[in-house]
Amino acid sequence: MSEQYVTNYGPTDDWWRNAVVYQVYPRSFSDLNGDGVGDLAGVIDKLGYLELLGVDAIWLSPIMRSPMVDHGYDVADPRDIDPLFGDLATFDKLVAEAHDRDIRVTMDLVPNHTSDQHEWFAQALAAEPGSPERDRYFFRDGLGDDGSQPPNNWTSVFGGPAWSRVTDEDGELGQWYLHLFAPQQPDLNFENPDVLDDLRATMRFWLDRDVDGFRIDVSHGMAKPADLPDMTDAVEILRHTDDDPRFNDPGVHAIHREIRAVMDEYPGTANVGEVWVSSNDAFAEYVRRDELHLGFNFRLATVDYDADQVREAITESLTATSSVGAVPTWTLSNHDVPREVTRYAPDPAESGLNGGQALAIGALRARAMALVELALPGTVFIYNGAELGLPNADLPDDALVDPVWENSGHTDRGRDECRVPMPWEGAEPPFGFSSTPDTWLPVPADWAGLTVEAQLEDIFSTLSLYRQALELRYARPEFSGDTVEWYGAPDGCIAFRRPGGLICAMNASTEPIPLPPGQVLLVSTPLDNGLLPPNTAAWLI
Repeated sequence: MSEQYVTNYGPTDDWWRNAVVYQVYPRSFSDLNGDGVGDLAGVIDKLGYLELLGVDAIWLSPIMRSPMVDHGYDVADPRDIDPLFGDLATFDKLVAEAHDRDIRVTMDLVPNHTSDQHEWFAQALAAEPGSPERDRYFFRDGLGDDGSQPPNNWTSVFGGPAWSRVTDEDGELGQWYLHLFAPQQPDLNFENPDVLDDLRATMRFWLDRDVDGFRIDVSHGMAKPADLPDMTDAVEILRHTDDDPRFNDPGVHAIHREIRAVMDEYPGTANVGEVWVSSNDAFAEYVRRDELHLGFNFRLATVDYDADQVREAITESLTATSSVGAVPTWTLSNHDVPREVTRYAPDPAESGLNGGQALAIGALRARAMALVELALPGTVFIYNGAELGLPNADLPDDALVDPVWENSGHTDRGRDECRVPMPWEGAEPPFGFSSTPDTWLPVPADWAGLTVEAQLEDIFSTLSLYRQALELRYARPEFSGDTVEWYGAPDGCIAFRRPGGLICAMNASTEPIPLPPGQVLLVSTPLDNGLLPPNTAAWLI
């Protein structure tokens, strides 16, 4: 695969320009030690599956040492593996064995905040206001005569205030510290040179272990305005706008240039940033040539199954990246976003369908969108389980563990339902994910037909569709070129052509439609007397 990739798409150092990257959520991928939580040994055990699927690289969600309040995004030691997942020797084995299969390994980097169990935060709590130790974070005096009010009105994106007050060693209430996420995740102050120096050390630690790059968490949030001004309006949990003072401060770009300088010391490595901004101009700034190699583009992960919305998302994404000569990225889901099968399913209350019927339509639409995504130029990210057509799991309240659930006062169910463990084989939960049925999140019993084992034996399964699509994407010269040309299409439909000759058509209407002229390479569901059925996409040449 690697050789073919180099031949078709350019030098090895540029592997990331047209790659398919598979997101492994380690807690939910494969549990080899039987404790109910996925681990690195489990990832090693499934490398053959990933090679069979045909991906270029994997992205490992956080595996660094952590109290796991936010499932690894609260990092206590950024230069060690959490024992829950294994150790450094196991990690080194994973990297080596993945490389032997021509699969690159990238991992999450969490620079915006630490855990409150990080040694720096312990030092800050023990130090005086105004001390160098506290300057690594955002400690501020409270407002009001007695300092009992937070320094500003910022809210946490997990719910509740973005400030917590500390109790000093004498038992008196003291300063407040900033946490844009959970209270156990204090934000770092990148104006303090220690913070950037430590990030450089962390990056080199992993790059020296042959890691191929990083996904940078909250890459639009590392800089804060100097005066920490109030927000104009309260915002929904996990949502913000481009003018939100908590994020997208211009100072973040200097930080990204420093990060890029370290990456440039290691040719062939690449980073992708989590960039939640709306405007094309704002997004383009993050992927200039001296900043991020790639920026996560969430447009396709947030639009409905609607031809106009999908076309606009693609057009806007290409406009944003082409303005600075950057590579576009595409994804339909991840560990923070509802799975596409559920997202595309009609609302039973509005459609008159029952839940199973609605999910069946959602599954057809997800298959169609997979072909749309994989037909586009640039880099594609696949969230583990998307290739199986997994829906969100319907979890009981008492199973929820996402901090969003607690911090929102049980008003927002959080992200657990898209993080349920992968079903691998067998007829009963947890379907080979673990030797114990007591998994960290319960696996639905009705996933028996969605296991890897069941789908590998079915040439019409979603997994088989992904495998065929990835093989064609690598092998066919028609997938070349950096642009798309839009065809005229019936209402509710889209069609575009790549410069190399690939045509992709998708029917989001309610009636079958004629296909564009050409030879059919692949369809997401069988044709209807030569017509493209509703909720279906096709590739032609």
